[in-house]
Amino acid sequence: MIKKFIKRILGVKNKAAAHQPVILGPNEHGINPQLLSPNAVRVTQTLQEAGFKAFVVGGAVRDLLLGVKPKDFDVATNATPEQVKRLFRRAFIIGKRFQIVHVMFGQDIIEVTTFRGASAESAVKDEHGRVLRDNTFGEQHEDAVRRDFTINAMYYDPANQQVLDYHNGIADIRNKTLRIIGVPEARYREDPVRLLRVVRFAAKLGFEIDPETREPIKVMAPLINNVPAARVFDEMLKLLMSGQALACLQQLRKEGLHHGLLPLLDVVLEQPLGEKFVTLALAGTDQRIREGKPVSPGFLFASLLWHQVVEKWTAYQAAGEYPIPALHLAADDVLNTQTEKLALQRKIATDMRDIWAMQPRFERRVGKSPYKMLEHTRLRAGYDFLLLRCASGEIDAEIGDWWTAFMAADGPGREELLARKPKSEGDSQAPKKRRRRGGRSKPKGAPAEGSAQ
Repeated sequence: MIKKFIKRILGVKNKAAAHQPVILGPNEHGINPQLLSPNAVRVTQTLQEAGFKAFVVGGAVRDLLLGVKPKDFDVATNATPEQVKRLFRRAFIIGKRFQIVHVMFGQDIIEVTTFRGASAESAVKDEHGRVLRDNTFGEQHEDAVRRDFTINAMYYDPANQQVLDYHNGIADIRNKTLRIIGVPEARYREDPVRLLRVVRFAAKLGFEIDPETREPIKVMAPLINNVPAARVFDEMLKLLMSGQALACLQQLRKEGLHHGLLPLLDVVLEQPLGEKFVTLALAGTDQRIREGKPVSPGFLFASLLWHQVVEKWTAYQAAGEYPIPALHLAADDVLNTQTEKLALQRKIATDMRDIWAMQPRFERRVGKSPYKMLEHTRLRAGYDFLLLRCASGEIDAEIGDWWTAFMAADGPGREELLARKPKSEGDSQAPKKRRRRGGRSKPKGAPAEGSAQ
């Protein structure tokens, strides 16, 4: 009886020891406190003063350890969402899969999550094992296990400037290794979006994916088709606006994850003009992000899908449709397909359509047409898109040069430019065909709306 009691006590101690994190002080981790968000510090301080544990967590700690100022700050606590909400004037509980609290300071949002417990067997899952709803709260060490990668499972306390590391995340950061926590197959089944997150972090950080973490990716890639389109779109947007978009897309293809996301991207990248166009567009986006300039998601997706539009535009004209109606039909086809796959928001789809529709209008450089274009609300985006087409060799660079001069000129200067005879007055680059009689119904042989090539 006494032996059993001693064994039980020792067992508890050993188990408790296994849950203890490695604690690093300021001199060991080297985080610069100046990189912290004052609002994130305010949230942790308020929670701690109310008697709760609170830490900056996740990607923010990872970036701080890399000496990079984080864009977003998340806080983890042992307070429940309702307890968090009561401590802040502007706090809102959101989420169904797992409840979180958004604490708002003007336009700045600090996301606060309660420590998650070990995934309960009773958690609602679909037939593939994806967790649909799990509001199980737990201890900090359990929360660390539930996080996806070792480099995202560290906790920083601004009050004492200590980092708590449960899964050797510091070592993986120093070795530039991306490693999933737990059994990779099980973690991917729980949330297939992790398959995309692996690619994004590896490309963005320049880290190598751990072999055991990489091995199941290609086999389990079809699980992404089971994720709600809105979540896939959010992850794709993060990937494309990471500042390493081109590297991310290359990594997507390398890991076999591009199918079902931008399935025609391979076709585009195999064509010389398409590859150059997409490469220039993504390089320009990455540069703007590095310079802290705004980036339009509509412009980004319009660039990625443009050569799909061109392909269908050419097909409609070859089948007898006039250029402008053919362009609108082609845009409809591409948007219908991609809206279903990526849950493109209406505003983004509208921006894409406007940018595409402006392209043939840039080639009408006579009469009042150029002046009307100057009044277009999307002129800048359409003009930048035009320059991409020129730079990739899709159309004559003279058109872009003319518009650059026209937009910068004064009244007399614009009249002088209009007096010059353009090389291709009012012509689109796709071949013209006379439309058949019988109205604007879709011509025989044209691609079906919403179909993929």
